[in-house]
Amino acid sequence: MSAHSAPWPPDSGAGPGDPGGRRYRPPGRASVDARLLESVRESVMSDAGPVTPSRVAAAVQASGRLLGTAGALAAVEGISAELNGLGPLQVLVRDPAVTDIFVNGPASVWLDRGGGLERAPVAFSGEPQVRALAARLVSAGGRRLDDGSPCVDVRLDGGFRVHAVLPPISTAGTLLSIRIRRERVFSMDELRRNGMFGAVVQTVLERMVERRLSFLISGATGSGKTTLLATLLGLCPSGERLVLIEDASELNPVHPHVVSLEARHGNLEGGGAVDLGELVRQSLRMRPDRLVVGECRGAEVRELLAAMNTGHSGGGGTIHANTAADVPARLTALGALAGMGQDAVRLQAASALDAVVHVERMNNGRTVACIGVLEDSPAGLVVGSALNIGGGDVRGGPAWPRLAFRLSVDPSLVEPA
Repeated sequence: MSAHSAPWPPDSGAGPGDPGGRRYRPPGRASVDARLLESVRESVMSDAGPVTPSRVAAAVQASGRLLGTAGALAAVEGISAELNGLGPLQVLVRDPAVTDIFVNGPASVWLDRGGGLERAPVAFSGEPQVRALAARLVSAGGRRLDDGSPCVDVRLDGGFRVHAVLPPISTAGTLLSIRIRRERVFSMDELRRNGMFGAVVQTVLERMVERRLSFLISGATGSGKTTLLATLLGLCPSGERLVLIEDASELNPVHPHVVSLEARHGNLEGGGAVDLGELVRQSLRMRPDRLVVGECRGAEVRELLAAMNTGHSGGGGTIHANTAADVPARLTALGALAGMGQDAVRLQAASALDAVVHVERMNNGRTVACIGVLEDSPAGLVVGSALNIGGGDVRGGPAWPRLAFRLSVDPSLVEPA
């Protein structure tokens, strides 16, 4: 079972798209009558001020509807979610295992608890309700969602990262993707117990942090890159200053001295944007002991590589890649966005970065699939295979002796492939 998964709740029947006969049941749901919702909405919105649960409760009571104690509480909760929260999706957030929610249409809502996508038994009344929720969430993030700006990504208070797409860009109606940042950070032992890696790989990862190797964690979306990075950063000595740079704040390592910088999108007029590259430059004036870019996705790779070549060891970040061997090509492509030639990327990356940890998402959860060493070879920048993990076995690759030397561990810790 993965670090985010939980046992399936029992259910009497299979939901659409769920051939296994299992369907997610959220921990409690509240149904809101549409006429009551509209009545309370008009009452609450008629006065200026924040929409608080007490104001919603007063409006429900003033409606004259005989709901009983349980019904009134459910109505207040549901209406508060419609006016202030995630609407019909709010009930899904109560499950601490849920990390992602996807709305593909009024009757097509999916979620992820770490074990793969599951159909959620919640639905919207129609496309207008989905679009209204998307517009409200984007507006709460200080941006605009309309025909002139049909694709928007925002971060909201409470740890929600929302991405919305409107028709006709989306051919199926309004799309919503919501990522939920959970405050809990897993320990290395917890990740190991949940199958992300074994004892040998745990030792290697811990030694990488202790020996201040600079590394990238690669993988696909949702493979556990951020989860693993946050845990590893928590291993840094308490006397070190960590400076985290992210497009949207997701990292929350358990460490006493963390400084977080978050990129800022432009305002409605397109001004005031602060990108990741600028944040990397600013961070160098903050005397970081470890500099971390949550995700290398653009021209900021130039500043990151430059910073790591000026004595800022022990840092790194995450990067999207299909395999560890694909990371050099990915770095070259990102460097091209910053105007760097292939040779410049090769020389700087080989000097700045020591290792690549590749994670994959399997049917039974997330796992570390391999660990490699970045090398400058006659063929260019490559990732030499150090550890290959599969089927519970860990085998050393050609680069394992070099990695073992840098980690000051006995090479015999791992058997050769």
